[in-house]
Parts: sequence; C-alpha cells; structure tokens
Amino acid sequence: MKAVVNMGKDVPWEGVSGSGHRVTMDGPEEAGGTNAGFRPMELMLLGLGFCMGYDMVLILRRMRKEVTGYQIHLTGKRAEEEPRVYTEVTLEHVITGKGISKASVERAIELAENKYCSASAMFSKTATLINKYRIEDIP
Repeated sequence: MKAVVNMGKDVPWEGVSGSGHRVTMDGPEEAGGTNAGFRPMELMLLGLGFCMGYDMVLILRRMRKEVTGYQIHLTGKRAEEEPRVYTEVTLEHVITGKGISKASVERAIELAENKYCSASAMFSKTATLINKYRIEDIP
C-alpha cells in the first residue's frame, strides 16, 4: 500500500492514496493552519468507523440479515501529553434493517473488532474500544 502527501499552494495539504483518491488536510488556525481540511487524527477516527461499519455490514449480510442502513457515531478521547494518542474510542452503531437480532449484532461486532478490521487492531494497541449499538427494525 502506498500514499503521497504534498504541501500545496492553494490547498494546504493533499493526500493521494495508491488507488488515486484525494483528501485535503490542514491544521487548526491556532496552530498555523487554515482549517481547510481534515486533521490527521480525524482521518484515523473516520478510518476506524468505516472499517468497522463495512466489516459489520458484510458479516451481517453473510448471516443473511437484511441490513438497509448503517451509521456509526465515534467519540475519541486522547492522552493529555504528546503524542496525544487515542486512549478510548466509543463506537455507537445504529443498524437499520429487518429481523436483526441482538445476538447477531454482538457476534458481528466481536468478529469485526477482533478478526477482520485492521484499523481496530491498530487502535486497540493504545485505546480501549467501547462498542454500543441500537437496532432500528423496519417492518
């Protein structure tokens, strides 16, 4: 896997992934940035959310569950001292679908966090991951 990060002229910083996708990154104004893009730690939190959500949906669908919507709200707590790593992340999963049981969601969370999601494996080295969920059943 490869990526390139460039300091730009019009865009503060731009990252280009190996698959060709671009993201604008910047720092807060109080640190000399212009607040024109994502911050690195925000991108890490978003990456964890996508990794867990994507794996969760795949797992639930393999269980033949009808998932029609999925959202994750993430809240990260960081260490007070530099390098200010994440020490705790709460993931609140909101799963919408038909006939999805608590047992299937709990199993999917276990598999996603401990077996399939690379981002959760990395986060778990410095942070406690707390998973909560709510199932919104549709008729």
